[in-house]
Amino acid sequence: MMKSQRAARLTAQISLLVALMATSAFLLLRTYLADDDKLFRQGEITEVVQQGPVTVGKVEWKLESLEVYSQLVNAEKKKVALEQPAGSVVIVAKASVTALDGVRMTENGFTCSAKLRDDRGNVWKTQSPFGLTMPTNCNDSDFPFTRNKAGEVAQIFVVPESAVPHLSGIQVEDLSEFRRVLMTR
Repeated sequence: MMKSQRAARLTAQISLLVALMATSAFLLLRTYLADDDKLFRQGEITEVVQQGPVTVGKVEWKLESLEVYSQLVNAEKKKVALEQPAGSVVIVAKASVTALDGVRMTENGFTCSAKLRDDRGNVWKTQSPFGLTMPTNCNDSDFPFTRNKAGEVAQIFVVPESAVPHLSGIQVEDLSEFRRVLMTR
């Protein structure tokens, strides 16, 4: 073989090797590169803030407190009805919530929801008991919210007592922004 043929063959082999390596790297990483929807559905946290305030979906949130109770009582000192199995406790996350310009509001308020999260990846949804002295959602007709004015909401969660030392905070999310923010205490 002549030197020029050998050099051409070596160049072709190196080019093929580089192309194969680039293709394999792309195939390996493509699920992480551009699929925000998939990562959002998997529950990935995109930001972590210390109590807030943080604006997600034209709503400003600030975690005020995260308190543990064995049970909830109303103003008359009667037990509030919750789906609370044995060995569980009630977590009350009090948050300051402000509907900013651009959020869709009705005469009672707007839609807002947070989830409770721990350091082991567990997530709990809120419960909405009746008879508390503060709203448990942002569209409660007894406690109307006003645009650009902060209001307090109590997000109620029932969790196993063993999960309490592992609680991280509450998460708020917006699918249109592919954002999931964890507000820690």
